This record gives sequence, structure tokens and C-alpha cells, in this order.
Amino acid sequence: MTIQFLGAAKEVTGSKHLITTDSGTRILLDCGMYQGKGQETDGMNRELGFDPGDIDYLILSHAHIDHSGLIPYLVKGGFRGRIVCTPATRDLCSIMLADSGHIQEADTRMENKKRARKGLAPVEPIYNQHDARKAMKHFIAIPCDNPFALTPEVDLEFTETGHILGASAVNLTFYREGKTTQLCFTGDIGRYDDAILRDPAPFPQADYIITESTYGDRLHKARTDAEEELLEVVKHTCVDKKGKLIIPSFSVGRTQQIVYALDQLESAGRLPRIDVYVDSPLSVNATEIMRLHPECFNDEILEYMQHDPDPFGFGKLHYIRDVSKSKALNARKEPCIIISASGMMEAGRVKHHIANNIENERNTILAVGYCAPRTLGARLLNKPSEISIFGEVHPVNAEILKLDSLSAHGDYKEMLRYLECQDKAKVKKVFLVHGEEEVQETYRNFLMDNGFNNIEIPSRGEYFEI
Repeated sequence: MTIQFLGAAKEVTGSKHLITTDSGTRILLDCGMYQGKGQETDGMNRELGFDPGDIDYLILSHAHIDHSGLIPYLVKGGFRGRIVCTPATRDLCSIMLADSGHIQEADTRMENKKRARKGLAPVEPIYNQHDARKAMKHFIAIPCDNPFALTPEVDLEFTETGHILGASAVNLTFYREGKTTQLCFTGDIGRYDDAILRDPAPFPQADYIITESTYGDRLHKARTDAEEELLEVVKHTCVDKKGKLIIPSFSVGRTQQIVYALDQLESAGRLPRIDVYVDSPLSVNATEIMRLHPECFNDEILEYMQHDPDPFGFGKLHYIRDVSKSKALNARKEPCIIISASGMMEAGRVKHHIANNIENERNTILAVGYCAPRTLGARLLNKPSEISIFGEVHPVNAEILKLDSLSAHGDYKEMLRYLECQDKAKVKKVFLVHGEEEVQETYRNFLMDNGFNNIEIPSRGEYFEI
């Protein structure tokens, strides 16, 4: 059989890997959007590299848009098969894909206004909210650690990776001519000692491993250090400078992690008495789904919930859906914390908050996750003296800070710890995906120093026989 790497190959977004068995069954691992590539992004997302109607199964590792975001486009293009994932991933996709469809519609309206001024024909969105809702009919949910016969020749089992709610490794067993071949696609690997989710679980022995490498060249600080750093930024901005702390955050996972950290600080009497706003309808919905899946929580938060039943809510915390209330935050003069999507600062309400607050030196913009090259987040982290947002140039007077330790991706030691459940002598090949090429080279050397051999870094479109 063959594997073709169609996305997240020598880059971080657009996860898509196509397996074709000897009998012709075509299994797609993830169907993610490319993000943060400027004008290239739309064209790359429209060119899947295969006919959607030819795909028999899509197996989804988790709900992040760079792994799931092209599912409605896949269905719109003729996919008629099943989309298999964990129950929490299915629930998150029900809100995230609809939100993505809304963004496609809004972006297309803006683009068509520009095209009309130039006398150009209008374009259609990649997909819309209706397409996203239609795609959900193809989902079936399989809990982790429950072997499932995908076809007579392929078995599937999900195992937890701790990256976000519902995130899992895809473990496939292929049967052919009396022989078995084991393949593991790790998806994104979470961190050990996460505040909310259980540790990544060991996975069955694999012959072939497709694994992420996002932070293959760096180490994170301990979670407790990150929470202390967060508190210091809050005090520095909201107490000392009396300004606003704007935290661009991914709606799923990162937002709930920050809110839970603030909840703990508030319960301990350490959080300054300031208002905290979660200003993102998607974040609000994702938090509601998080509350529905305590089976994914670790012992620490379950014990905390014995005396605080809602770890994602406290007196000074406000969840905002209404657009007018969101806009009102820009006129607010008092110190506060605004947590808003998107994490890379490319879209959503946070982009407006940044535009309205970046010129004030009392304010702070705190990045808490990975920002792909060319995104607004990446450009701001380069500390420019001025920056263009919505076509308007702003002087950058607000402080720009970064807190890496809240990342949901494991660092290189944590990723190795995850892979250490394997007998390395039995692993025939490791494929590194979901990482920048220079980082992947560093991580490959690290893995080889620790006993793994035959490590490939696939290029986009490259085939391998296994």
C-alpha cells in the first residue's frame, strides 16, 4: 500500500495524509485547512490533490481547523464516505466547522467588494455554513480504546493524545495475505501534567509512525511556571499600568486552559479584582462542550470540581456572544482581560480588539500559542514599530509578549516520552509531519540520538510504499 503526504508536509498547517491499500481502499487521515499563508492560502485549500469522491473513509485525529477545516469542502466536492473520530471531536466539529463556514462567507463578501471595485467577477467561498452542517451527517464517533473494524482488511483504534478535548492517535491494523501491518498517526501530541486533560496514552506497537514535530527544537517551562507568569502579566498590565490585557487564544483548548488557570487564581484570592471577558461565540460554545465531556478530564481537575463545580466560571468572568457587547469593550477605559479568538490573530473579534488597543502603551497583547509565519500574530511577535490591520497602519505602542508554556503541543522531550512506549527495533519507518523543515531536521537528529532510525521528512505530494 501507499501513503501520500498532501498537507502539513514541511509546514505546520493543512494536515492531510492519504493511504491507499492494496485492494484500493482509500483512507484519508485528517482534512485540514492551510492557514497563515496570505494570498496563497485560498488556492492551496481549493487544491486537495485528489478527487473527494474517491475517498472511502476520513479518520480525524482532532477538531482543530488545521486538521478538520476542509471537511465541508470535501463533502461539497463529492465525498460520500464516513468520517470517523472520537465523540468529543465530533461535538467540537459541529460548532467549529459551522464557525469556519461563517468566516469563509464573511471573507468572501469582503473580497468581492474589492473585486467589484476593480471590475472583477465575484468568487464563491470555499464552503458555507450550510455545507458545514451537511458534512456533520457523515460523522460517526468511536470512543478511545475501543477497536473498530473499519473494513474486513482494516481495524481502527483511537488512543488519547491529550492535545485538546477528544484528540487521539489513529492506530490502524492492515491485514493482507496472512500478514499484519501496524500504522500509527499520532495527530498532535499533548503535554504531560496538563491542567485539564489526561496524559497522552501509550499506543500499540507500530511498524510505521506518522508523527508531529511542531516543537521539535524547544522545551517548554512547567505548567505551574506558566500560570505564575500569566499572573505576573495580569498584575503588570492591569494593576501597574492600569491597561487592558488582550489574549488572542484558540477557542478550543487554550481558552479553557487560561480560564481554568484564572479560576484557580481567583479561588485562591490571588487574582486582582478585574473583569475578565471571553469574547468569542465559538469559545463560549466550546466551553459548553468541554463541560459535557468530564470523561476526558484528569484527576486533578475532577478533584478541584468537588469544591468548585464549574472550573470555567467565576464572579468577574463574563462570556460574550453579542456583537454590540463586544464592540463596547473597545470604549471601556478600566483595566480588564479580554480573551478572544483567533489565536494567530488572523481573524475574529480579537483582530478588532488589537486594532483598537495597539496604540496605547498601557495595554499588553499576550500571545499564548503558535503563530504561523506571515500571520498577524507572527508579525507582531517580531516587535515592529508599526503594523497594518484591516488596511490601516497603526503604531505599535502596546507591549507584545509571548507565553510559550501554555502550548497544547508537547516539546521535543515530551514527544519523545510519548514515543518511548514503542520497541524501536520494530519500528520500520518514522515520518515527521506538522513542523517547519528546519525544526524537523533538528528533531530528526534528536530522535536518531535516542534510538529511532529510518526517519523521513516528506515533501508535499510525496508517495511512500509501505
